[in-house]
Formats: sequence, C-alpha cells, structure tokens
Amino acid sequence: MAIALNHTIVAARDKHESARFLTELFGLPDAVPMGHFLAVTLDHGLSLDYADVAADEPIHPQHYAFLVSEDDFDAIYAKITDRKLPHWADPRAARPGEINRNDGGRGVYFRDPGGHFLEIITRPYGSGAG
Repeated sequence: MAIALNHTIVAARDKHESARFLTELFGLPDAVPMGHFLAVTLDHGLSLDYADVAADEPIHPQHYAFLVSEDDFDAIYAKITDRKLPHWADPRAARPGEINRNDGGRGVYFRDPGGHFLEIITRPYGSGAG
C-alpha cells in the first residue's frame, strides 16, 4: 500500500503573510487560493494550506521540518541571515545563531510569522554520523 501525506493545515494570524514568508524564503511558487485556504505546494504534491485564525483564538505552534539539498540550504540560510531572522541549531533555541551538523548534514531552526518552528535539514535524522 502506498500512503503519502497530501496536505496539512497551518494556522496563521495572516495567511497571506505566512504563506509569502515561506514561498519567498524557500523560492517556491506563490500560494494558490483554495477555498478559504492559501495552498503552498511542495515536492510530491504535498501542500501546506494556510488558514487564518481569529485574533481571540490561540495558535498552537507546530514543527515543520523540510529536507533540502545542500545548495537549497545555502540559499535559504543566506536569506535567514540577510533578514536577520533569529535562528538556532537546536529545537530548544539554546544555540542561537548557529547551525547543527547532525548526521553529517546541516540543520537550522527558525520561526515563521505565525510562531511555528520551521527547520531545514540536509540529511534525515538517523541517516549518518554526527
């Protein structure tokens, strides 16, 4: 049986701002309206469907990890540093301004405008030395 994640909903205070943040940082096509969502499509057809949350409703921060190539890591990390975005080598934010070298790759954590933790990694966890 082949099972693939098709989409997930990402809560945002401003779905346009959050979707634009991701598409600009990652060099992706613009988000596409889909009903009351803004869909950002990634490889293999997975989409992140951004939805506005009312001001009186809490956003429960989630974690979204993206496996990227070495070249894409360089390009995204350059945008993170150019924009002076706070970033960390670890999920507890104890190593600010650093990247990690887990499993022989590179990784970094940062937040999107909705407060979600985003992570870019060049090697899947458990795939190598480090």
